[in-house]
Order: sequence, then C-alpha cells, then structure tokens
Amino acid sequence: MKTDIEIAHEAKLLPITEIAAKAGILEDELELYGKYKAKVSLSILNRLADKEDAPLVLVTAMNPTPAGEGKTTTSIGLVQALNRIGKKAIVTLREPSLGPVFGVKGGAAGGGYSQVLPMEDINLHFTGDFHAVSSAHNLLSAMIDNHIHQGNELGLDLRQITWRRTIDMNDRALRDIVVALGGKPNGFPRQDGFDITPASEIMAILALSLNYVDLKERLGNIIVGYNMKREPVYARQLKANGAMAALLRDAIKPNLVQTIENTPAFIHTGPFGNIAHGTNSILATRIARKLADIVITEAGFGADLGAEKFINIVSRLGNWTPKAAVIVASIRAMKFHGGVSKKNLDAENVEAALKGFENLEKHIENVRKWGIPPVVALNRFPTDTEAEIKAIGDKLDSLGVPWALSEVWAKGGEGGIELARKVLETVENSNAELKPTYAIDDPLEEKITKIAVEVYGAEGVDFSPKAKRTLKKLEDLGYRDAFICMAKTQYSISDDPKKLGRPRNFRINVREVRFSAGARFVIPVTGDIMTMPGLPKVPAAVNVDIDENGVITGLF
Repeated sequence: MKTDIEIAHEAKLLPITEIAAKAGILEDELELYGKYKAKVSLSILNRLADKEDAPLVLVTAMNPTPAGEGKTTTSIGLVQALNRIGKKAIVTLREPSLGPVFGVKGGAAGGGYSQVLPMEDINLHFTGDFHAVSSAHNLLSAMIDNHIHQGNELGLDLRQITWRRTIDMNDRALRDIVVALGGKPNGFPRQDGFDITPASEIMAILALSLNYVDLKERLGNIIVGYNMKREPVYARQLKANGAMAALLRDAIKPNLVQTIENTPAFIHTGPFGNIAHGTNSILATRIARKLADIVITEAGFGADLGAEKFINIVSRLGNWTPKAAVIVASIRAMKFHGGVSKKNLDAENVEAALKGFENLEKHIENVRKWGIPPVVALNRFPTDTEAEIKAIGDKLDSLGVPWALSEVWAKGGEGGIELARKVLETVENSNAELKPTYAIDDPLEEKITKIAVEVYGAEGVDFSPKAKRTLKKLEDLGYRDAFICMAKTQYSISDDPKKLGRPRNFRINVREVRFSAGARFVIPVTGDIMTMPGLPKVPAAVNVDIDENGVITGLF
C-alpha cells in the first residue's frame, strides 16, 4: 500500500495560475508563492460584493478515536466528488501545525487520493503564516518585558502578566520557565511560559478578523496582564498592535492550493479545536462562497467541540447558516466507543458497533438542535463487514438521516459521489435556520451551563471558586457578551476522555477560566487540557528525511 506522500508525489499538479483561473480569480488578485501556491487578495470580496453567496456545508464528526476517522480526507474527497458531478465546489481547511506533524497526530492535508497539494509544503512551512503569527505574538511579549525594564509606566504587576510566549513545536520543556535571568541588564526575572502557536490568541484573532481595521482593533484589545489596582492592561496601551498587524499583513490573505484532482482549495489559519475555535478563517470561507457553487468547510474534532463553536461563534461572526452538516463516522470508531480495544477493532463485532452508535446519535441530535440537517458519511475501511454496515445503516435509516459510504481515501472523488449526491439533495431541500445554544446577553455561567447540558448531555457544571471569581470579574469589566470557547478533551462528549460512547449522569468541572479579549472568547478549562503538547516516545519526526535531490520522505 502506498503512503500518502508517495501518492502525492505521483500526482500531476497544475500551475496555481490555472487553478485560480478555474476558480474565477483574476491575475492581479493572485500573489504567487512558487509554482503551486498563492495568496489571494481580499479585494475579491469588493469585486464580487453583489454576487450571491454559495451554500455552505459544514463537515464535522463523531468523537475521534486513536484509530482516526478521516474528517479532513472526507472533506477533500467530497469536494472532488462534487466537481466530478458538475458542481464548482471549493473546500476551505485549516493549516497544519508543526507540532502534530512532528509529534503523533500527523498533518492536516488529507490522505490517500483525497489530499491537498503540495502536501509537504502545506504540512511544513507553507506560506509562512504560522511564523508571522509567532512573530507578532512574541513581539508583544518582548514589548511587555521591555516596558517593565524601562520603568513600567503602566504599573504592570509582574505576578499578573497573562501573556505568554509561543512557538510552533511540541516542547514540554518550555511550558513553564523563568525569563530575564542573568542580572539587571536582562530585565526583571519573572515566571513565564510558551504555548504552541495554534493556541495563540493571535491565531484565533487572525481566523476571525474581517479586514485590516478589525485585525488591528482586535490585537489592541488583547489583555496582557493586570496592574497593581487589578485593572486590565491592553496591547494598545503598549502601542504594540500597529506593528503586530504589520507583521500579519500577508498572513491575513487566504492561501490557494489544489486537491489531488486539481480542484481549488483554500488553506488558511490553524486554531486548535480543543482550546480555540478550530476552523479556517472567516475571510477564506467568505471568498470561497463568492467564487463557488457550493463550499465545504471543516471544524476541528467532534461536533461537541468544532461544530458547537462553528455554530455559536463562527457562524454568528461570519453571518451565515450552513445548509447541511456532514458528520463523519466509521464502524471502527463505533466499535471503539462500544468498548472494543484498539488492537481488536479489525474483528467483526456488530453488537459493539451498535452500542457505540449512541455516540454518533448524540451528535446527530445536536446538529438537528442547531437547526441544521445532518448527513452521515460512513468512512469505509477494509475491515468493515457487510453485517456491520447494514446494522449501522438500518439505525441511520430509522432516524431518518441520509447517509452514504465514503471511499474517498482509496478512490478519490469517485469514492464520494454517492455522498456528494446525498449532500446536494439535502442542501437543495434545506430549511436550515441557525439556532445557537445560548444568547449573547446570557450571563457567562449560564452560557457555559447551556453548552454542558444541551450539547454534552451533562447534569450541570461545577465551577471552582477561582473560576467563579474570574467569571464575575469579566462580567464586571463588561465582557458578559463574550463568546464561550470550551477547552475540553476531544475524545469524549464529557470532560473525561475515558467516558466513551454517550456518557450519562455526569457533571462538567470547570477548574479555571481564561480570557482572550481580542478574540472575545471566555475559555472555560476542563480536565487536563494543555496549551503546549509534548512529543511522544517515538515522534513522527524520526521518520522524516530528505534525499540528495531535496525530496522529502516519511511525511505519513
């Protein structure tokens, strides 16, 4: 069996200028980054302002398992299939982080015959967006410490500086550090730490910003810490937001690439889905909707994380309603949620698959609750048996959910044609009406509780005293209208990764609350969520290599 990178190397790429022309992008709206990558100008939105927006389809999933369910692969395969049946379809996806690429999860460029290309470029440095985010983030960090060193006019309390540093790498040694050692010339020693770049507030801001003015304002609204009077100190008070925005001038422009079947794809921004909102940029999706007949976009992890944030945060800011939501599922994931160990997933087990189906069923209920019609993509693996497929198909039929087997990994767009037809039929008959989980003016505790009870199925939320104090403080500061961006494990609907299937009789525990004022996120932290992952015992990096001709190998 060929690896993903071997398949990618065999693909025939078209010049990105041809892909742009196919998408309806003019030559002067294209900024080339080599032969197969380009950025597109935001001016497209002005040129096509009067053009009707294409329907939007969200791709989400049941709770992921160590086996992997293929959500990105399905998104790419679906858009290839839609183009095969005569629709001008564009997919919009997030950029991969180097942390997962060299760690354990792998990249985010799809797989098999449903990939975005050039895959090694996309998975590595791409067009430099992540570096721009890291630079803007660390510029603010440097300006904070310089401000303190030069007299601390704003009275920043060194014990209450909340802005950390960032790097796009899994490096556990940098989670908690002390800076400014070595004497007076190096500044005032204090505790600090690093977060991985996709967890940076600036990455979230970049993904949510609507234009340069909005970007600069959001950057200025970042709270870097508190003064001795416990009042917030903002990035704009340090006069940092203009320079930060300048560093992000090109990063705000979406990146255009192509799928393995030469269909256009926008890959832009990369906020994590379990500690940020987990979607590509609003700008990329808006531009795609002006150019295409139908747009496929993806949200991180399961519907309890990515889709919830897409509905409650991104769709409100983007001012759109998805016409349908594709929920990616697999027989082996259902068996895992039904109690089968990872090493035994290849063996037929209809009973376990039916037991684990309740995980998928909860996500179907949630999607319908948000006012969006669901379609299930049953991602087929070689070990799936006809008996297992029939049992799950019968369950979906009994719920009135359209579904199709997806074989896009092995067959590309051809393997997703049935799914594409089911999606088109659903979109054409859709009466989708966005029904967010909470109202913007609900109290913060109430918003969090509504997500826990209505989306997760929890009995309620237990807030630590520290979390309660923070929520009250934020409301007192005028942030009651902030969005909620839950930080929770992706492996369970609950906050305990060991509770598989559809947990019942549980409560969500919020141990602390963080705040991203620029993104206007209140971030309730549950479980053992980390903003700086570590490398596994055998990192994926040990398999990556380059030969004498500069050809990269070992990338999946």
